[in-house]
Amino acid sequence: MRSGFVESRHTGSLVVLGVAGDPRLELGDPGRAIFPRSTNKPLQAAIMLELGLDVPDHLLAVACGSHTGLPTHVAAVRAILAHAGRTVADLDNTPAYPLDDDACRALIMTGAAPDRVHQNCSGNHAAMIATCVVAGWSTSGYLDPAHPLQVAIRAGYESMAGTPISGRAIDGCGAPLYNVSLLGLAQSYQNLIPQGGHEHRVPAAMRAHPELVEGPGRPATELMRAVPGLIAKNGAEGVYVVALADGRTIAVKIDDGAARACVPVVVAALRNLGIDEPGLEQLSTLPIFGHGQVVGEIRAAAALAF
Repeated sequence: MRSGFVESRHTGSLVVLGVAGDPRLELGDPGRAIFPRSTNKPLQAAIMLELGLDVPDHLLAVACGSHTGLPTHVAAVRAILAHAGRTVADLDNTPAYPLDDDACRALIMTGAAPDRVHQNCSGNHAAMIATCVVAGWSTSGYLDPAHPLQVAIRAGYESMAGTPISGRAIDGCGAPLYNVSLLGLAQSYQNLIPQGGHEHRVPAAMRAHPELVEGPGRPATELMRAVPGLIAKNGAEGVYVVALADGRTIAVKIDDGAARACVPVVVAALRNLGIDEPGLEQLSTLPIFGHGQVVGEIRAAAALAF
């Protein structure tokens, strides 16, 4: 909305799962295959724990995340690598500047080029390298779909989603990317919630260290701070997943890939589940500016009926 007019509309799909995994709400086409993008990182982390990854919870949180390149994030990535006896030279993700504006400016002011350790997926890649070390696999070519690590991740991902993978691509960071339905993605997150086992360590780490999953002021971090027990993960091209401590899960895919549309829809769905913590108010709409002033908002078009 800009000055009272509807300027743009985003369409998409949404699925809400109940405690028992039953679909409470399905909008759009949640059965259509999508690429989960970075929402797959917590799932990959759970699989890597099963493969022998052993790091403290704060390092596990950054392995689950898409960090913004703050010094605390970079230090955590370096710590994962050091834990495995490796360095940033072993990373093979795509070089980039930090997502955080201040951190990006600070790095540019030093004259540094984009690098791998500041790129938002470096925690995930550091965990991949550490997993290879503990499993006795070569870290060379760890992104190759035929590498034992990626073969194991694919098998584990397919098992968690409860549905076969029908296609493969390359993610922005260079890692193999497998498609899954939005429903399968939501089901995968439900498999992270039960108490006990390696899987439970992932949500526990994310809840304890939300600032390492994305960054202060970022939606995934602020959603986790706002709702006790909730885990949240964003993905490129308009993908978002949140799961409550009791297993209720919301997964969203925006058709045109607009990330700005995700969080207002997620908050609307949470409210319709009876979740209305005070901290959600600031996330329910996003401001639209005109000449430096707020003149409108991005909002969910209507209440989501259950």
